[in-house]
Amino acid sequence: MQKIPNQASDRLKKNLKKIMQLWEERARNEISAAIHQTSLSLQNSLPEYLSQIAEELSNKVEKTSVQIAADKVESTRIGNQHGHERASFVNYSLDQVILEYHILRQVLFQVMEEETPLEINERDIIINSIEQAVNDAATQFSKTLQDIQELFMVTLTHDLRGPMNVAKMGAQIIIGHPERTDLHINIANRIDKAINRLDSMIQDLLDASRIRAGQSLELNFEECKLDVVLRDLVQDLNFTYGERFIFVSSHPIISYCSLKEIRRMIENLAINAVKYGDRNMPITIVLEETEAHVKLTVHNKGNPIARKEQSTLFQQFRRAKSVENQKGWGLGLFLVKSITEAHQGIVFVESLEAKGTSFVIKLPKDPRVL
Repeated sequence: MQKIPNQASDRLKKNLKKIMQLWEERARNEISAAIHQTSLSLQNSLPEYLSQIAEELSNKVEKTSVQIAADKVESTRIGNQHGHERASFVNYSLDQVILEYHILRQVLFQVMEEETPLEINERDIIINSIEQAVNDAATQFSKTLQDIQELFMVTLTHDLRGPMNVAKMGAQIIIGHPERTDLHINIANRIDKAINRLDSMIQDLLDASRIRAGQSLELNFEECKLDVVLRDLVQDLNFTYGERFIFVSSHPIISYCSLKEIRRMIENLAINAVKYGDRNMPITIVLEETEAHVKLTVHNKGNPIARKEQSTLFQQFRRAKSVENQKGWGLGLFLVKSITEAHQGIVFVESLEAKGTSFVIKLPKDPRVL
């Protein structure tokens, strides 16, 4: 292998932060799916990838076949990771994944040649590396989408069958025992709840598909007495899950919102807290306000969410690794984020072993004027 001067590698390492800043600015301007991503989730594995390019540029000695093979494995791993993550982002297409790398190549050459032109072999190393990364990321992107669709269909079939069976069995009991009118009300209530569950599942599917297609949620904004809405929700939750929920609000709070979606959003977070929190500890829902905003917090004790997983929690079909064995579609937090953004708000998670996990939503009191 030809010896490579070290200056290019040093320039890349020195300008790593600048390259990522310029790349992120262009990505947000040129790639629609990148607009609402945090810096951490948007940059993803790219800083690690640039470090690998710097390492390739700095090599001064010939590599053994084993070292070359190890480098290729590592490069493929980074590309696969990037493609896998992008497949879970809202509205990301294969074309946009490829465009990210084209922008990165342009920014790399722009920054690294500000002082002095790169040598031909240095440009070749960068171009070849990016071409391989594009191929790896694109392949993994397509594979991940296929895996998601297959897993989703299996889970969908399983989950929809549950409430359908409840409704069917209830109807059969009523038909088979028409004289047992004492059972009919109880069975009818079970059928009603099962149908409501089906309706909620279908609504989640429709909304997720609409958002994935780039359409916005259809919201009807009205004056909402949030303290009344959440107090009623907590009563329903305590009836369903036992007296586990505590609602905290010091005074009445009014805002303009989509009443149905606000309730649905907090209910999603509350059910997550039931599933993944400490079963022996209460779940707290807190409502607060400032002059222009309202703040909703759902807090539970239990195993914390790893920091590196927090940035991807709100992607569709994603969960923290510690709870991947739980049943469900992985749409709950994705829809929470989508409803929050439709209200011009933000949502984030804070999770520490000593303090527990809090999902925090901040909404403007009147999103209609924004």
